[in-house]
Amino acid sequence: MSTSLEMKNIQKFYGPLHVVKDFDLQIQSGEFVTFLGPSGSGKTTALKMIAGFETPTSGDIFLGSRSIVDLPAYERGIGMVFQNYALFPHMTVAENVAFPLTVRKASRQETAEKVGRALQLVKMDQYSGRYPNQLSGGQQQRIALARAIVFNPSILLMDEPLGALDRNLREHMKIEIMRIQKELNMTVVFVTHDQDEALTMSDRIAVINEGSLVQVDDSKSLYRKPKNRFVASFVGESNIIPCCVDRAESGMGKVTLAGIAPGAAQLSGQTDGTQAWLFVRPEHVEIDVRCAAADTPNALDGVVENALFLGEMTRYLVRCGAETITVKRQNRGQAHFSGGTPVTLSWKAEDCTVLN
Repeated sequence: MSTSLEMKNIQKFYGPLHVVKDFDLQIQSGEFVTFLGPSGSGKTTALKMIAGFETPTSGDIFLGSRSIVDLPAYERGIGMVFQNYALFPHMTVAENVAFPLTVRKASRQETAEKVGRALQLVKMDQYSGRYPNQLSGGQQQRIALARAIVFNPSILLMDEPLGALDRNLREHMKIEIMRIQKELNMTVVFVTHDQDEALTMSDRIAVINEGSLVQVDDSKSLYRKPKNRFVASFVGESNIIPCCVDRAESGMGKVTLAGIAPGAAQLSGQTDGTQAWLFVRPEHVEIDVRCAAADTPNALDGVVENALFLGEMTRYLVRCGAETITVKRQNRGQAHFSGGTPVTLSWKAEDCTVLN
């Protein structure tokens, strides 16, 4: 049975190093939440404190209404899947999956039933007699998942579980993990630095940078409305262009882009005279043959530096003054622009936001 999780004002120091700062996060029962951030951001340390492998310097952690901060890891009832799978090489698949039940002194009949159910859930029941070295990476990952869920944990923690798999296997396992999570209605905390995994799998994403929670939101809100420049640059591909807010009015602003062109954008609290950054996604940028762009808001003249054919779309890198702007355009019969072509880029005011 799944349960809720709450981290209240969690701090973690290693000597003078402050690696987790003011962590306040509530995760609902049955929710899939991803900790997303660059290497060294503190996301794995936060996960280890939930698991009981690390102790917070201060703060509290609750499963449901119960504080677990002083409980040893083995008493927390939490399942864990590691990046390296951590399977026992001398044990068969069935014995590996049964290990958490053996530790809990489950009966032979109960163990057999739960192991069979877990292996069936991950579609590995026909491999029960094999050893880990006889399995592919994807199969080992499934066994690690079966072992983590066999004892019906209150919450499942996953630390970069797809990092060792190739791209096709990762895509397949993302779907399988989501299927199993929904089927069991598990509360899942998933750690990754891969934005595609986070955006695809999560109910909510907690973006972490330098030990702090920067933004916690659902995938669409995070992608469309990043809180600041870091989130915009880390989640999805972005154009972040220096700008100055010339006039702020009712949440919209007149701006000067890169010191050379007029613009109009949604504001996020800026006032007149603010030096900031204009954020626009590559898929929202239009590209066309060079035209008179001087007095049109959000229009920049440039030259195509590179055109990369990606199958369903072409990715253009366009030099506009001192800035290089990325454009993604669907290949549906539109004109193709080769390197060296003079072009004009433009976008709508509602598709861009000024960020600090």
